[in-house]
Amino acid sequence: MTDLPPPTTAPAGWYPDPSGVGRRYFDGRAWAAPVPAFAEHEEHPSLPLGAAIGALVVLVASLLVGKTLVDWLVRYDWPLIVYVFVLALVGYGPSLAWGAYVRHRWGSQQLRSLGMRFRWIDLAWGPVTWIAAIGAQIVLAAVVLVFDIPLSSNVDSAAELDADRAYLVATLATAVIAAPFIEELVFRGLVLRGLLSRLGPVVAIVLQGVLFGVAHVDPVRGSGNIGLALVLSGVGVVFGVSAYLTRRLGPTVIAHAIFNGVVLAIVLSGVLDDVDSELGVLRTLSLLVQ
Repeated sequence: MTDLPPPTTAPAGWYPDPSGVGRRYFDGRAWAAPVPAFAEHEEHPSLPLGAAIGALVVLVASLLVGKTLVDWLVRYDWPLIVYVFVLALVGYGPSLAWGAYVRHRWGSQQLRSLGMRFRWIDLAWGPVTWIAAIGAQIVLAAVVLVFDIPLSSNVDSAAELDADRAYLVATLATAVIAAPFIEELVFRGLVLRGLLSRLGPVVAIVLQGVLFGVAHVDPVRGSGNIGLALVLSGVGVVFGVSAYLTRRLGPTVIAHAIFNGVVLAIVLSGVLDDVDSELGVLRTLSLLVQ
């Protein structure tokens, strides 16, 4: 009996569904109610851990090289727009190249393998993600205030600039287009998916958020980096949750762009220049979103 081939027909009573999809039970008098087909929850795509580590190394190294190069080039007193272009090209270009390498080696040459997908519904999910991140930011800023943790803003210098229109346009393009696209590709696309290959979702999401906060550390700000990294880590975690649940980066890219656009609008407008020192924390909160 063991040598007989397995049956190739459906069990007794099961026939092709009249709708033409699948099979349905018929008891000889009536068709049974159709059984709803529930699709299994889509497993979140992952990448090798090396893709995440490489993305972090490339981003940090390129940002350091870009900042060092700009500091060296300032001696030539070129227009500010030139320095913005150089910093964006050197700071973000290598991350794009790394993303392309990962896509070709491990992602079947498809952008969706890195999560870079957009849908019309993301125009709604993006603002929702932004609002959720604002909530996390306020909670963590309150913690920073209660425990008197050193805190500085990562856009304070922007308020001190008396720049021409070309520079402002270049800054807006970098902050609202380039930074959201590249940073989401790195942290929610490469880093998160690389961590998911070795860690559970909760740990991976939290870790990539912390790395996102630490990536904004600048030695010039000294101990103020502690509070800044903590608050931005909360934003990174919320972005990570959004990217994990939607399986794409569309909502987080939009949310990131809203963050940076609102911050630059507030800072460059000068509306916070005369804020009383007692409200300094509120002013800081409004700047900690880039």
